[in-house]
Amino acid sequence: MRARRQYLFIDFEFTMPERNVRMKDFFAEIIEVGIVAVVDDQVTEQFSSYVTPLKFPKLSERCKSFLHISQQQVDKGLSIYELIKKLAEFKKDNVETTIVTWGNMDMKVLRHNCLMAGADFPFHGAELDLSMEYKRFFGDQNQTGLWKAVQEYGKEGTGRHHRALDDAMTTYNIFKLVEKDKRYLEKPKPTTIGDRIDFSKLLNELA
Repeated sequence: MRARRQYLFIDFEFTMPERNVRMKDFFAEIIEVGIVAVVDDQVTEQFSSYVTPLKFPKLSERCKSFLHISQQQVDKGLSIYELIKKLAEFKKDNVETTIVTWGNMDMKVLRHNCLMAGADFPFHGAELDLSMEYKRFFGDQNQTGLWKAVQEYGKEGTGRHHRALDDAMTTYNIFKLVEKDKRYLEKPKPTTIGDRIDFSKLLNELA
């Protein structure tokens, strides 16, 4: 029986400091999460929530205006501990799981947030940075932004950029496009000379 396979497409939005303001010991904290869970090519769950920062709960004006997230929204969000518990629930027995993100910041920030909260990292699976996969596949010199990548495919992103669930769904859509292209470019078996030349036709022409 074929092993079941789960892909978790994850996007986080983070806090950011005011421009040109040094905040002592500041670090980026997750304030919104979007997850699209796909098992054997079927979307099995979509999850979205705001998250309350643990160490620096007051959002900067820059953060609010850039992400269009209000202080009230994050104040009513999950705690980092509730978020970690939710993420751990995606682990399934006998299902191989791959975490897919666009860029490496999401998992870096999650690891650091877990460390600062004194909590265990919730994932034990392969991690795929789709932006690097895209870069390798298309030979792009620079790392492309998520929505630029989807536009290069002649598509539009899902929903609104910098909304975590919309970005997670857009990541999933690019993943499907890249996988389809990879299959298309896989080299077919070399043809034999007999496949390439119709000998009977050739003999008739030579006769």
